[in-house]
Amino acid sequence: MKKNICISFIIIFSLMLSACSLEPDAANLYKKEKPLESEIIIPKSFSDNKQETIKVVLTQAGIKVEDADFVHFEIWKQDGSLKNNMEQAEEEGNGTYSLNKNFDSDGLYYIKVHAGNDGSIIMPQKQFIVGELSKNELEFLQKGLQKQEESHEHHH
Repeated sequence: MKKNICISFIIIFSLMLSACSLEPDAANLYKKEKPLESEIIIPKSFSDNKQETIKVVLTQAGIKVEDADFVHFEIWKQDGSLKNNMEQAEEEGNGTYSLNKNFDSDGLYYIKVHAGNDGSIIMPQKQFIVGELSKNELEFLQKGLQKQEESHEHHH
């Protein structure tokens, strides 16, 4: 009798589990993320008091993004002497957005792109150098490299 109860329990339990199985196309019922991706393009060198063009190329699901919801550039200097407000990028076409900027002092700079399209928002950041670095900026970069090297030594 115990054997029959046990077998009945197993049959009922397996029927219940099979009723809970996923449909083969269940994943298609959920919204699929299409993350926005970027490539920031900075000139190889900067000239004093000359306007330079910084660009970003946006792609989403492998397709270049035309008419993104928004694209802004934010630029600041590492030593804090310069902090520009966000400026709207100009659409050039083929997924490329740009900003023309005049850099009148040497140093270590950062750019952050604020971009959004179709529900995906990104804020990639990149550092770059205009002219010569000051002693403090050079030390700042060297300290950052030392920290990276130290953290890599502990990962085996």
